[in-house]
Amino acid sequence: MNKKFIIAVLVSNISGVLSRVSGMFTRRGFNIDSLTVGETESSDFSRITIAFRGDDYMKDQLIGQLNKLHDVKEVQVLDSSDSVIRELVLIKVRNTAESRQDVMTAVEIFRSKIIDYSPTALCCELTGDSSKINAFIELLKPYGIIEMCRTGLVALERGENSLKPVK
Repeated sequence: MNKKFIIAVLVSNISGVLSRVSGMFTRRGFNIDSLTVGETESSDFSRITIAFRGDDYMKDQLIGQLNKLHDVKEVQVLDSSDSVIRELVLIKVRNTAESRQDVMTAVEIFRSKIIDYSPTALCCELTGDSSKINAFIELLKPYGIIEMCRTGLVALERGENSLKPVK
């Protein structure tokens, strides 16, 4: 059975770590649906958030292999019902007199923001879960999406729990 998994990986903030982590997926023929990485509250560590689909056996294999990597400090599978999961999209859409009001209405309904305006294009920013992002994209398609940039998932556990190094 194919399930979606989100894994948070705390790693040393040094060059080459991301390549080793993503390469581990590649060598085993696993596809990554989403990958984000950034420095944590400590400049010594980066946090990698990986979303992928597979079964429990695949998930367990990946976690075991990740834990064997020297610069991996902690690995945690995030439960979507007990985590805050968000994504960001920037969408540049055509700005015409005929469509401007419809686009502005969509921006308002989705609690998006227009972050750049020109006579020919509007650039919108939206943060939310993947289904909200997908719905916004589908709504804007008929107005002419010029360009789009979408981040991967970022996620944190709810409450006081946090990913901290144990190694």
